[in-house]
Amino acid sequence: MSKQTYTVCFCFRRRFRIRAAEPPTGIKFLFDKYSVKDNMTADHLRRFLVEVQKEEKATIEESEAIIAHNSPVIFHRKGFNLDSFFRYLLASSDPLLSPSSVHQDMTAPLSHYFIFTGHNSYLTGNQLSSDCSDVPIIQALERGVRVIELDIWPNSTKDDVLVLHGMTLTKPVELSVCLKSIKNHAFSASDYPVVITLEDHLTMDLQAKVAEMVHQIYGDMLFTPEKECLEEFPSPESLRKRVIISTKPPKEYLKAEKTKATGNGSHEKDSSVEARGGELSKAPNDKDDSDEDGSDEDEDLHSGDVAPEYKSLIAIQAGKGKGGLDDWLKVNPDKVKRLSLSEHELEKAAKTHGPQIVRFTQRNILRVYPKGIRFDSSNYDPLVGWMHGAQMVAFNMQGYGSSLWLMQGMFRGNGGCGYVKKPDFLLAGGNEVFDPTVKLPVKMKLKITLYMGEGWYYDFKHTHFDAYSPPDFYVRIGIGGVPGDSVMKKSKTVEDSWSPAWNEEFEFWLTVPELALLRVEVYENDVSEKDDFAGQTCLPVREIRKGVRRVPLYSQEGHVYQTVKLLMWFDTV
Repeated sequence: MSKQTYTVCFCFRRRFRIRAAEPPTGIKFLFDKYSVKDNMTADHLRRFLVEVQKEEKATIEESEAIIAHNSPVIFHRKGFNLDSFFRYLLASSDPLLSPSSVHQDMTAPLSHYFIFTGHNSYLTGNQLSSDCSDVPIIQALERGVRVIELDIWPNSTKDDVLVLHGMTLTKPVELSVCLKSIKNHAFSASDYPVVITLEDHLTMDLQAKVAEMVHQIYGDMLFTPEKECLEEFPSPESLRKRVIISTKPPKEYLKAEKTKATGNGSHEKDSSVEARGGELSKAPNDKDDSDEDGSDEDEDLHSGDVAPEYKSLIAIQAGKGKGGLDDWLKVNPDKVKRLSLSEHELEKAAKTHGPQIVRFTQRNILRVYPKGIRFDSSNYDPLVGWMHGAQMVAFNMQGYGSSLWLMQGMFRGNGGCGYVKKPDFLLAGGNEVFDPTVKLPVKMKLKITLYMGEGWYYDFKHTHFDAYSPPDFYVRIGIGGVPGDSVMKKSKTVEDSWSPAWNEEFEFWLTVPELALLRVEVYENDVSEKDDFAGQTCLPVREIRKGVRRVPLYSQEGHVYQTVKLLMWFDTV
């Protein structure tokens, strides 16, 4: 590389020699171990692939092909020198996760899977004043999201249906536009089913109009149950390239209409605020027990206030029923349902009913959604829901941050298909049900060596991180998982380097590796201001391939950088 000049105080210039990335100490050690006289032959490379990379079926022919492909100088094509071996590791196209395609059993009921779930999927920004559009829906589907939420309301003339966040300043979009975009992009990232959760506030005539619209747009793609109530959810495999509707018949709109008839204006206002925008009144005291599904659901499903053609669309029925938490979590052997709890409700319920929630989610679907005061479209810790078996942990996909990184990390697993099989201990029957509060013995030791990183020089302007010198990078590495496993550790800071070499080792003792996510975040140390973000990734521990691996990094929004990457060694005991 060349020299780089930084201007200081308008009149002074600092010049730094930008060095090319060099093999770190750990890579030199490996090369010395698997080479003779500075030459790694195909046989040496095969041994390295078997013993370090744990590729037991590696052959001499494959090793020869790797050397030929990664050695630019003809003279070196009979083996790697240190630099070509290092460059091979940095440029390796081998997948970081194994297997890289769908590999889990997809024939179990839907309730046996974590499902990539969006919240208010139509919003382009905050919850109060951003536009509603089909663009974020398309973006979510292209990233593998499998559950799309639409809030549907009558238009001003009560003759058509709009999608908007009720009782806010969000600009609406037509329902037909959203439904057509879902159809066109539903299976661009995955063949497994898309669930549309409708939170509706419609009259019977508009329900009928929605039913006609859904049938016209989706046709045979639409899954409708043969019975009014499912005894067990079908499997993702049986629903490939199908669209499923999940909703409850409305209560808020119907209540408001009845209130108009009695002339009770004040009650009408209170009833309307119960719709999806009612969080506004709850903001001052940070409480949100608002119920997106409503109560007394079983009664509503069979009432005369629901258009029959609309009711026939509903494959996954939602609702809490009468009573309190004990009644909500009762398992009916004859039918299954979807229950929704806010993050606040789940946190409270987990303290007193943890095992009951786990048992409920073995047959039924639990959806968790953000509390109402998250006006900025931020998110919450998804692991609280996952460790209790919640299938639909609903997230604001535009709410960038560490919580969303965990969500993206979980669903990089199983080939990125949007469905991840729940661990067996969350599905086990009998008297022993998993209790997330119980401390368990260590199952796995994860060993990580952080060698080095590179690529920022090419993906960022040279003054992006520091106006006066090359960046000072450090890495935070940790685990997101059950409380006993969750931890973050920090590397040393390497100063004035675009290709920092850390050569540090980290160890993590995991009690529930099945739910553990490896968190990796890179920052640039800034003495006077907040440290600058420089990349992140999150990976399911149970799918990380052992050995020396190239680890691509992502932006805060979750877009992979073109060249920024880390070189790391993974091993488990």
